[in-house]
Amino acid sequence: MNARVFFWSLTSALAGFLFGFDTVVISGAEKTIQSLWGLSPGLHGIAMASALYGTVVGSLVGGWPADRFGRKATLLWIGVLYFVGAVGSGLATNVSLFIVARFIGGLGIGISTVVAPLYISEIAPPKYRGRLAGMFQFNIVFGILIAFVSNALLAGIGENAWRWMLGVAAFPSLLYAVFCLGIPESPRWLLGRKGDREGGLEVLQRIQPDASKAEIEAEAGEIMAASSENASSAHFWTSRLRKPILLAIFIAFFNQLSGINAILYFAPRIFELTGLGAKAALLQSIGIGVTNLVFTFVGLWLIDRLGRRTLLLIGSFGYIASLGLVAWAFFTGHFAIVPVCIFAFIAAHAIGQGAVIWVFISEIFPNRHRAEGQALGSFTHWIFAALLTTFFPKMVSVFSPGYVFSFFACMMVLQLIWVKTMVPETKGVPLEQIQKQLGME
Repeated sequence: MNARVFFWSLTSALAGFLFGFDTVVISGAEKTIQSLWGLSPGLHGIAMASALYGTVVGSLVGGWPADRFGRKATLLWIGVLYFVGAVGSGLATNVSLFIVARFIGGLGIGISTVVAPLYISEIAPPKYRGRLAGMFQFNIVFGILIAFVSNALLAGIGENAWRWMLGVAAFPSLLYAVFCLGIPESPRWLLGRKGDREGGLEVLQRIQPDASKAEIEAEAGEIMAASSENASSAHFWTSRLRKPILLAIFIAFFNQLSGINAILYFAPRIFELTGLGAKAALLQSIGIGVTNLVFTFVGLWLIDRLGRRTLLLIGSFGYIASLGLVAWAFFTGHFAIVPVCIFAFIAAHAIGQGAVIWVFISEIFPNRHRAEGQALGSFTHWIFAALLTTFFPKMVSVFSPGYVFSFFACMMVLQLIWVKTMVPETKGVPLEQIQKQLGME
C-alpha cells in the first residue's frame, strides 16, 4: 500500500476520532449537568441530544460544501467546528449556551460523516478501500475509548471536572485542522466536478507512483466518462438511483435501531440499573470502549477479506443474541450477565455495522452523486440517533428495560432479513464498476 495514501486516509479518518470523543464524552458529564442546572427530564434529553441535532443538520448540508469547495477545504473546516464546539461546551454558563456549543460541534460531526469516508473512498485503491475507509470507524471507536478513559481520569478533579471533560477535545481538534493542510484534493472531485484534468492526473500519479502515464490517463478517462454519464442525469432523486438510495437509508436506519448510540451515551446509567455503583458503572463503560476498539480491529481485518455483506450477516446474529439476553436478564433479574452481554453487543456492532456502514455508503453512489448519497445516509443515521437519544431516558422510565432491549432485538431480526435478501457485495470492485452493477450506467 502506498504510504502517502495511508497517511492521507489516516488524516481524513482522524475526523472520526473527534466524532467519537465528542459524542460520547457527554456520558461522564450528563448527570452533573442535569443537577447543576436543575434540568427536567425533557430539557435534559434536549441538552444531551443537542450535538446530535447539529449532526443531523451537518449531515444534511455536508454534501454541498464537499461538492462546491472540495473535499479538502471541507475537512479543514470540520476541525474548526469541533474546536469551537469543545471550547464553548467547556465554558458554558447556562444550558442555552451549552446547547448552542454542542450543536456547533455536532455540525462538525455530521459533515465529517459525509466527507471523511467519501474522501478516503475516492483516493483508495479498490483492493484496500475497505480497510482505509474503515479507519474512519476505527478512529470513532478509538475516540470513544479515549473519551471514557478521559472521563474516568478527570472525574475526581473537582466540581468543574465536567468542563474539562468536554473542553479537552479542543486540543486534538486544532491538531487535526493543521494536518488537513497537508492532504491533496480528491482526484475524482478535480476531474468530475472542477474539470481540472491536470490537477486530477497529478494526484492520481501520486496515489499510484508505479503506474505508467498511459495507465493514469486511462483511469482519468474512465472517471471523467463516468462523471459525464452522471451529468446527463443531474438530479439525485430519480428511479435510476433508487437502489443505492434505498440501501443507504436502510443501512443507516438499522444501524441506529440496534440501540447502539443509546447504549453508548447512557452506558453508566444502564449499568447502574443492574445495581452497580456509580464509579463501578463508569469503569464498566471503559470496558465498552476497549471491546469496541479490539473488535473494530477485527472488522477492519475482515472487511476486504470476507466482504461487507458477510460482516453485516455476522453482526446481525451477534446483535440478536446479545440484545435478546439483555432483555431476558432485565425481565428475570439475572443482572450479572448484563455487562458481558453489552460487551458482546458492542463486539457484534464493531465487526458488522460499525465496520461496514461508512465504507458501504461511500461506495454505492456514482461519482457525481457520491456527496449527496453520503449526506443522505448520514442524515438518516443521525436523525434516528438524535430521536433515540432524546427519548431513551423517557423510554427506560416508562417501560421496563427488558421491553426496550426486546424492541432493539426485533429490529435486528428485520436487519438480518434485509441483508440476506437485498444487500450486494462491493468488496474489491472499482467505484466506477459498482455503479454499473447497481444499474446506474
